[in-house]
Amino acid sequence: MSLVIETVNPATGEKLASYRGMSAEEAARIAKKVRTAQEGWKKLRLPERCAHLLGLARALRDRKDEFARLITAEMGKPITQSETEIEKCAWGAEVYAQNAEKWLEEEKIATDAKLTYVTFEPLGTVLSIMPWNFPFWQALRFAIPAVTAGNTLLLKHASICTGSSLAIESLFRDAGFPENCFRSLIVGHEVIAGLIAGPLVQGVSLTGSVEAGERIGALAGANLKKFVLELGGSDPFVVLEDADIQAAAKTAADARLVNSGQSCIASKRFIIHRAVADEFVERMVSEFGKKRVGDPMDRRTDVGPLVSKAQVKVVADQMEDAISKGASVMFGRGPIDGPGAFFEPTILTGVKTDMRVWNQEVFGPLAPVVLAQDEEEAIRMANSSDFGLGASLWTRKMERARRLSGLLECGMVFVNFLVQSDPRVPFGGIKRSGVGRELSIYGLKEFVNVKAVSVFSAD
Repeated sequence: MSLVIETVNPATGEKLASYRGMSAEEAARIAKKVRTAQEGWKKLRLPERCAHLLGLARALRDRKDEFARLITAEMGKPITQSETEIEKCAWGAEVYAQNAEKWLEEEKIATDAKLTYVTFEPLGTVLSIMPWNFPFWQALRFAIPAVTAGNTLLLKHASICTGSSLAIESLFRDAGFPENCFRSLIVGHEVIAGLIAGPLVQGVSLTGSVEAGERIGALAGANLKKFVLELGGSDPFVVLEDADIQAAAKTAADARLVNSGQSCIASKRFIIHRAVADEFVERMVSEFGKKRVGDPMDRRTDVGPLVSKAQVKVVADQMEDAISKGASVMFGRGPIDGPGAFFEPTILTGVKTDMRVWNQEVFGPLAPVVLAQDEEEAIRMANSSDFGLGASLWTRKMERARRLSGLLECGMVFVNFLVQSDPRVPFGGIKRSGVGRELSIYGLKEFVNVKAVSVFSAD
């Protein structure tokens, strides 16, 4: 039976579109074309590839309204945030266009040879498997560095945002990239497994769940393919007694509710020093109360629907587990009845470490607050997670910030700010939050052959 994908508007429950899936044979033909295209793409001088990146940025801005509305329709992100996502993609392309030549320049090493140098050459074709919550940014966060390095790309996007996947393919055509430099695949998991095992793909990048990461990492490893895994997060938001409480509470609301709480780097565990807990919670409740929940196409909306009714149930079950074990609702009421997949921003206090809201990744606008006796306990709580993606740390003292940043077990620390991605800065985590890095010079060099050349005698 052939694969058929239907996309649904999570704000209304209405069907958006239907797509026919590709057979394994169709996918293999496309992958072969993409692998063949890489032979020509890698031969272009780096300045020529960078010129294509600038074309990508222009094409993104030219179609920003179209792409933003597509994102919002398919997965429910408030329209203003969808527009910001497209702008961020354009900025990312510009950052690589401006820096790639420096980041990929040969490195000379003093050895016994007459000349020793290191070059960074593309691997070939890289397959990406991407999620729905940032349909353009997460796909392009991978694609821009990988294509800049000289690779060609295949994208298997989440079925929820199949329209976005095909739009990204059209974007590369609009930007003037060579034919088959980037292609989208509408396929099931078994086809992806076959491609990873076969000769047409030289690397794999996944952004997704821990469970998906385990499967893809095992499959790629078994076939000796390079892989990068960007997985889940349960980022701590640590507020110490010397913090600016007003600023921390305002940022806490943004950090928890961005993308309606559906972000791997959203703050998900709020660890507050007991001395300032009452003031922080009072201000946090006030900030949550200012957020408007509603139609994501309305520019006044701050919090849209979750991606599906099924996801609402997942978050509601986590909330009920906490309440059954003694947590209290300080603000909000959880799921909202109606045709859409809405969940009211909700704050829980009295949270304990045996609750699911503490031990699991909460992908929705539910904020658990726990109290810490002192700095030492706050850091211990922050580290008591299987995840290690990012952390937000609040203190007015620079020395303290630097010292505690070194103790936090994660890939990124933001002091007096929320965790965010920036194309100039490496992105990724440790523990069950992933393997490898995206963005910056470090992401650019994930899918390259680091080749050492030593010349001992030559004219």
